[in-house]
Amino acid sequence: MVTVGLVHPGRMGAAVGRELAGAGTRVVWCRDGRSEATVRRAAEAGLDPVPDLAALVAESDLIISLCPPAAAEEVADAVARAGFGGLYVEANAISPARTARIASRFDAALDGCVIGPPPSPSAGARLYLSGESRRAAEVAALFTGTAVETVAVEGEVGRASALKMAFGSYNKASAALAAVSHALAEAHGVGEELMTEARRLTLSQLAAPERLPSAAARAWRWAPEMEEGAATFRDAGLPDDLARAAAAVFERWAPDRDDFEISLADALAHLRRPS
Repeated sequence: MVTVGLVHPGRMGAAVGRELAGAGTRVVWCRDGRSEATVRRAAEAGLDPVPDLAALVAESDLIISLCPPAAAEEVADAVARAGFGGLYVEANAISPARTARIASRFDAALDGCVIGPPPSPSAGARLYLSGESRRAAEVAALFTGTAVETVAVEGEVGRASALKMAFGSYNKASAALAAVSHALAEAHGVGEELMTEARRLTLSQLAAPERLPSAAARAWRWAPEMEEGAATFRDAGLPDDLARAAAAVFERWAPDRDDFEISLADALAHLRRPS
C-alpha cells in the first residue's frame, strides 16, 4: 500500500490529501512547528500526523509538495537532505527552471500543477503531470474516483509548470486588473457604467486566441492608450504597473502596424522580439 507524504498541508494540500485519504490511500503529514489551524485542517482531512520530517520521509513512498511558491526549494532541500528515496512530485506554482532544479535533487521526480479550487464534493481540480509517463500513471491511479482529475502532459519535467505559469499569469493578473479598473471607476463615479460595459463582454481573451492577430495589428495605437491609462491610475493614487506592462507588450507588436493578415503564430512569435 502506497503512503503519500504532505509536508505542510495548507488549504490546497489538505484538500488534495483528503481526496487521497477518501480513496483509501494513507496520507501522512509533518506536525513539527505547524499551527493549530494546520493541525485542525489535517485532522478534518483524515491525514495521519508524524512527529517530524525524518519520520515523514521514512514512511512515505511518494511526497507531494504543495506549499507557498517562495518555499518550494526550501522544502525540497529539506526533504532531499532527509534522504528521501521515493517519488517527489513538485506541484507548486513555480517556473519551469525552478522545477527542473528541484527535480534534479531526487532520483525520481514529476512536475505537477494544480488548476482549479481546492477539490471537494462540489468542486473539482485538475492535476497536470509531466515527466516519466510510467510514474505519472502511478500517481494518476491514486486519484481514481476522486475530485482530482489527473492529466498527463507529454514531455519532460517543466512542461506542467509552464502551463501553470501561462494560465496563472492570466488568471491572477486579470483579477488584479479588474480590481484597479473598478477602483478607478469608483474614484470617478462611473462604476455602474463600467459594469454595463463589462456585462457586454462575453468571451475571455484567453479562450479566444484567434482575436490576438487583430490586437497585434492595432497595438501601435493601444500602447499609447495604455500609457494614458497608467497616468490616470497614478492620478487616482492607484498602481499603474499593469497598464505600463500592457503598453510594453503592445510595443513589441509595433512593427505589425495595421497588418490585419498576420497569422496567430507570427503574432505570438513577434512577442519574443527584443524590447
